Amino acid sequence: MAREFARHDRVSSQMQKELSLILQREIDDSRLGFVTINEVVVTKDLAVAKVYVTVLNSDAAGKKASTQLLNTLSPVIRHALAKRMRLRHISELRFYYDDSFDTGMRVAELLSDVPSS
Repeated sequence: MAREFARHDRVSSQMQKELSLILQREIDDSRLGFVTINEVVVTKDLAVAKVYVTVLNSDAAGKKASTQLLNTLSPVIRHALAKRMRLRHISELRFYYDDSFDTGMRVAELLSDVPSS
């Protein structure tokens, strides 16, 4: 019988939970905005993890700066993640800004402006 979820999917899910806790409790940098982990996509060989984040209450420059800061702090975050997860090798973390939240808010705004018939 085949497994319901592949190993990399299970690792992605656990990594998302642990990264959220790490950013919330362990990373204390005032330059970092209110960051939310939207999704973690791990390659099948678990070598690279693409972490998609949203930065709330920030302008475009602040979002870009927060994403760059996360990529700068990725070795520290990866070390904290290694302490929490029981894996032999921890994936390289690459942070990307996820603009789907902004797009959804823009669509909702446009739909609210359409007059109902």
